[in-house]
Amino acid sequence: MNFSVVYDNLGFLFEASWLTIYLSFVSFLIALAIGVIIGTLRSYKIHWTLNMILSSYIEIFRGTPLLIQLFFIYYGLPQIGISMTSHEAAILGLSLNFGAYMSEIVRAGVQGISKGQYEAAKSLGMNNLHMLIYIVYPQALRLTLPSLTNTYASILKDSSLVSVLSITELTRAGQLIYVRTYEPFEIYLTLGLFYFIMTYAISFISKKIENKFSFNT
Repeated sequence: MNFSVVYDNLGFLFEASWLTIYLSFVSFLIALAIGVIIGTLRSYKIHWTLNMILSSYIEIFRGTPLLIQLFFIYYGLPQIGISMTSHEAAILGLSLNFGAYMSEIVRAGVQGISKGQYEAAKSLGMNNLHMLIYIVYPQALRLTLPSLTNTYASILKDSSLVSVLSITELTRAGQLIYVRTYEPFEIYLTLGLFYFIMTYAISFISKKIENKFSFNT
C-alpha cells in the first residue's frame, strides 16, 4: 500500500471537499424552501388542480433516478434553449430531487399538529400566516428535524453523482488522482473516509441540537 499518493494530494482533496459541502449546502437550502412551500400547500389542499400538479412533481422526481435527472437538466434542456453551467445544473438537480422528498417530510410534520392547536390559534385571533409562523412550523420542526438532517446527509453523499457533469467535487477529484497514480485502494478508501467524516459531523450536530432543545426523535 502506498498512502503517500494520498498525502501528496491532500490539498486537492480538501479543496474538492469544500466544493462538495458548498454544493450540498446550497442544494439543501433550496430543497428545504421547496419542501416547505409544497409540503404546506399539499397539507391544506388549496385546489385539486394545484395539488395534482404538485403531486406529479413529487412522483416524477422521486420515481426517476437522480443521475438521469442531472443528465436531462445539463444535456437535455439546452436542446430547447435552456442552458446553464455544470454547477447550476448540479444544484438545480439536487434541489428538485430532494425538494420532492422534503416536501413529504414537511407535509407529514404539518399534518402531525393536532386540531386543537389550530383551534387555539384561531381563538387568539391569528390569521393563517401567523398560525403557520408561530404555531405550525415550530412544532413541525420538532417532528421533522431528524428526517431533515438525514436528508442533508443524503444530499451530501449523493452529490458524488454530479461528478458526471465534470465538476471537480470530492468523487471526481479521487477519480482524477486515480487516473494519474493507479492506486485505487488508497484513494477510494480515503474518499470513503472523507464522506464518513462529513456525514458523521452532520449526525453529531443534529443530535446536539435535538438534545439542546429537547426534540423528540
